[in-house]
Amino acid sequence: MIIDANRMHFQALNSLVRSSEDPEIQIANCLGQRYIASGLCGRTITVSGTPGNALGAYLDGGTIRVLGNAQDATGDTMNDGRIFIHGSSGDATGYAMRGGRIYVEHSVGYRAGIHMKAYQDRVPVLMIGGRAGSFLGEYQAGGLIVVLDLDREPGSFSPNFCATGMHGGKIILRRETAPEGLPPQVTAREMTDADLREMEPCLEEFCAEFGRDKASILDHPFFVLEPDTKNPYKQLYTHN
Repeated sequence: MIIDANRMHFQALNSLVRSSEDPEIQIANCLGQRYIASGLCGRTITVSGTPGNALGAYLDGGTIRVLGNAQDATGDTMNDGRIFIHGSSGDATGYAMRGGRIYVEHSVGYRAGIHMKAYQDRVPVLMIGGRAGSFLGEYQAGGLIVVLDLDREPGSFSPNFCATGMHGGKIILRRETAPEGLPPQVTAREMTDADLREMEPCLEEFCAEFGRDKASILDHPFFVLEPDTKNPYKQLYTHN
């Protein structure tokens, strides 16, 4: 099914998407329509243009591919599936995602991966090919965030307020040294073989989608950020 979204109200567009029985849907001339594929599963949706906020919110499976940029809250609270952004994505990308994978070819805005969480075999992944704005991984409780910093000189990216309130999960940054200004409750270390094994399937998927070379990406140091395992926020909420 092909839908021409030119001047179409977002409710009409989403109604057409939901009512279609086609497993593959192409949306052309998208310009800011919100909530595309919200709560859907089992579909492959290709969007040409720029979808609006909350693309793939509560997504429960299937694949969304955007041939352009996306706006804010891409993959908000998604449970499963894949979202590929052939461009950049706005603020709060991957907000509270609980499963699935989001791949952004270039950069994301502020508060990407905020409140990400994992449960049993559901481990969400947010992989960013460029850079991220301030508050990356804020209050992260689970899952994996990877920033590859491919668009500029690697190693110069140092996010502001990164991992603020982080109490679970992992952030992997492609850079030569640990970033400065991390919260005292967050540790930074060089990537191990175990970390690489965890990241590698996602990196292969990223490279296959965006035509990147895995070997050249890995030919550079990575640092891993994790919360301190000694109950780092206990002193903030209890009286000793």
